[in-house]
Amino acid sequence: MADETTPGLWHNRSYRLLLTGKVAETVGGGIGSFAVPLVAFHVTGNVVQAGVIAAVGQAGSVLTALPAGVVVDRVDRRRIIMAAALVAGVAWAGLVVVGLSGGLTAVHLAAVLFVSSTAGALLDPADTAALHAVVRKDEMGQAMAVAQGRDAVAGLVAGPVGGLLYGMGHVVPFLVAAVGRLIACGTAALVREPLNGDLGAARAQHPVRALREGLRYVWGVPVFRVLLTLFTLVNVLLNGAMVAITLDLVRTGTAPVLIGLVNTAVGVGVVLGALLAGRLVRTVRVGVLNVLALGVVLAAMAVMAALHTYWGYLGALLVMMMFAPALNAGMVAYQVAITPAQMQGRAASVLGLTGLLATVVSPLLGGLALGAVGIAGALWWFTGAFAVVTVAIAAVRPIWRIGLPDTWAADVAAVR
Repeated sequence: MADETTPGLWHNRSYRLLLTGKVAETVGGGIGSFAVPLVAFHVTGNVVQAGVIAAVGQAGSVLTALPAGVVVDRVDRRRIIMAAALVAGVAWAGLVVVGLSGGLTAVHLAAVLFVSSTAGALLDPADTAALHAVVRKDEMGQAMAVAQGRDAVAGLVAGPVGGLLYGMGHVVPFLVAAVGRLIACGTAALVREPLNGDLGAARAQHPVRALREGLRYVWGVPVFRVLLTLFTLVNVLLNGAMVAITLDLVRTGTAPVLIGLVNTAVGVGVVLGALLAGRLVRTVRVGVLNVLALGVVLAAMAVMAALHTYWGYLGALLVMMMFAPALNAGMVAYQVAITPAQMQGRAASVLGLTGLLATVVSPLLGGLALGAVGIAGALWWFTGAFAVVTVAIAAVRPIWRIGLPDTWAADVAAVR
């Protein structure tokens, strides 16, 4: 676990290596993921079937999320990152080979997505737990703000670059996804600092008992319960609306580069928000940031539903995402800061279900809503449901009680 003797963030070699690998993984994965609905629609010719492919492909992450957390707390995290990134990289490379041979089918696409998402179920909690080992607690908020900026750059690049590469060849974005995973494997191999606590003690506990302990810990923290329930719905609804927009643009013949610019608008908003995230987390209570950010998202969704035009999407998405980095950085930093070192992997994997479930349910929900009521009806439905969830979150007292980073020490003592 990082302590006062750990170097500052940008002088920390282990942190820089992990960040470099994560940037490559995130950018490559974003470019590959951008191409998935386009290739799926090209293969099937049906927006609902394209959504089903994406949902089936992401099911691996949900099925393995809980046991993955136990593994991350019992096995050397550096080796987990290396192995998971290597497996995902090889899977994406295999998809490129099949695509170049002209035999790409829906089964191939779903299978590779399934393998990649399964590897991601190990990668994500391992990456989060590794930060706890190399970053000081007082710099965790800054590290998470940097992570939001990293994801923003990935979103900014993924759309236009993915659209350009897709125009060059349908499987070219998948090649970039493979290279990104392999870079992540290489940078993790160079990290010398231990990324786990006492592995002997962790391995002495039966895996099933360890899993139950992790579930009890997460459910025993009120804020974590809210993350598992209401914030799961936030992710499902927001991502479902994005899937509906993307599939509608695909079926109406919008150029891939223009579809990529929708992701670029999201990326620009997140980049602008990431520049402010560190300062906001230090100066505004995280609980307040939660409700503020959700209110902005709700307003933007209503604008998209009312306009349901390409340029309306671009403007609303840009504004929508400006508060998201501060919200995410504050909540994830709080989660990592108050969770004991030996519980990091299990907590990260359990709480990661909020995003993983969205990757499975959202493509189905977005495709079904679009096919049933069209883009305008789908966006209004998502907006109404999001409004209900936002009001529910605003009524939860534990969310409002999350303060500034210098108050988190009292919360650490309270949950242990």
